[in-house]
Amino acid sequence: MTADRRASWFKGVLDLLVLASLTDGESYGYEIAKQLGAAGFGQIKGGTLYPVLNRLEEAGLVAAEFRATEKGPGRRYYSLTAAGREVLSEQGELWLAFDGSVRDVLAKAGVK
Repeated sequence: MTADRRASWFKGVLDLLVLASLTDGESYGYEIAKQLGAAGFGQIKGGTLYPVLNRLEEAGLVAAEFRATEKGPGRRYYSLTAAGREVLSEQGELWLAFDGSVRDVLAKAGVK
C-alpha cells in the first residue's frame, strides 16, 4: 500500500492558498484555517499555518497588523500586498498549468 501524499501536496501549495484566501480582504490565522478547512483541506494546525504567514510577511507578500480586542487575546490581521497579488497571479497561473499537465498524464493512464 502506498502512502497518502495529500499532506505533502498541501504543504507545496499552502503559500498560494493562503495568498488566495486573502483576496477578499484582511483576515486572521484562525479564520484563514477555517476557510481552507471548509474548502476541503481538513484541519490546519497553527504550527503549519503561522510559519507560512510569517514567511509571507517577511517576503512582503502580506502585511500584518496586531489589534487588541476587548475580550480575549489580540489578533494579527493579515492583508494581501500589491506584491502578494502579483505573486498570486503569477504562481496561480503556473499552478493551473501544472495541474492541467498532471490531469493530462493521469487521463492518458486511465485515471478518472
